[in-house]
Amino acid sequence: MIRRLSSADSGFGTTLDALLHFDNSTDESIERTVAEILARVRGEGDAAVLDFTRRFDALDVGSMAELELPRAELRHALDRLPVAQRKALEAAAQRVTSYHERQKSESWSFTEADGTRLGQKVTPLDRVGLYVPGGKAAYPSSVLMNALPAKVAGVGELTMVVPTPRGEKNALVLAAACLAGVDRVFTIGGAQAVAAMAYGTQTIPQVDKIVGPGNAYVAAAKRRVFGTVGIDMVAGPSEVLIIADGSANPDWVAIDLFAQAEHDELAQSILLCPDAAFIDRVAASIERLLPTMPRREVIAASLKGRGALIQVADLDEACAIANRIAPEHLELSVADPAPLVEMIRHAGAIFIGHYASESLGDYCAGPNHVLPTSRSARFSSPLGVYDFQKRSSIIEVSAIGAQTLGPIAATLAHGEGLTAHANAAEFRLK
Repeated sequence: MIRRLSSADSGFGTTLDALLHFDNSTDESIERTVAEILARVRGEGDAAVLDFTRRFDALDVGSMAELELPRAELRHALDRLPVAQRKALEAAAQRVTSYHERQKSESWSFTEADGTRLGQKVTPLDRVGLYVPGGKAAYPSSVLMNALPAKVAGVGELTMVVPTPRGEKNALVLAAACLAGVDRVFTIGGAQAVAAMAYGTQTIPQVDKIVGPGNAYVAAAKRRVFGTVGIDMVAGPSEVLIIADGSANPDWVAIDLFAQAEHDELAQSILLCPDAAFIDRVAASIERLLPTMPRREVIAASLKGRGALIQVADLDEACAIANRIAPEHLELSVADPAPLVEMIRHAGAIFIGHYASESLGDYCAGPNHVLPTSRSARFSSPLGVYDFQKRSSIIEVSAIGAQTLGPIAATLAHGEGLTAHANAAEFRLK
């Protein structure tokens, strides 16, 4: 069901690279369809959005006003939640907010002896668009993780789009939008929703940045509108890498592998462990627990296609391989994780110790669950408040300071052959 590998195998590096490889290129037919949708929405606005919503979501309405949910409906969804669900949603929202408040940057400056002031002005984005999958694939946790950091950052207006095929609305998603303070919600989805937020229509205002997960059409649309607006990332399949030793519980490790694999058949679950006997126990747990899983067919396909149980020489080598993989989620399920944390350089989120299951991070621990995938943790970070703030440099030059900086700038400008640049500095010299 799941392959067994050893770092001592001949050609292990090549085998690992093949296992990690994921082709994130988009099918040409998807690209053509998305290009057509974007062009039509850009040119026709609301009319195109209504047409595509009719075609793709079987939702036939006469105006965009019918696709915008009133605030009262969001509040009604929150109020009607079962008590346990509402309390869980509120607890998660509180923890996510509390964590992200610590990320907020403030403006700063310093003044030099001659009166020149330099610094940085930090301001929030004016408008952000949040894409939320709809229908059966509904993720209220993603609403919280994307909306709350934006609100903490001070974003002026947050617009959410969520498809409702055949009018199917998810109460938890709407309740999360209410709790997170989303300003406007439209029941549209797909590339047409991305286009509407990127370009603006008669009803939907243009946003400055689009965040949130979606299908291949949404991902392709986000790639194409980048530059017109900002985007968070184009995420690949979800991943977990577990480093374990003999002190771990094999059932816990197996279920954590399942938790990632149940996302979809392309999700990746990998175990690194120096103890062959423990790997045997995990394999036995997988065989025993899999039949009890409602999504066992998806889990099995994921584990067979992209999963692996890998024996390594020791925990030092496990960390070296982990840095090579740069996983989205990294669990350190070992007796003494502290030394390993110091060795990890590339990971979206690090879960430390036997009790830190990745699912806690998905829902309620506090840190963001929007994380870099496909080895992009080598150069990317989790979604955060900083993604909804921008920085402007502050340069206030005194008359005295101009006498110091002017000759430096003029000399360099002349060296580059930019006379006007040099003159702009020289004209201010006494």
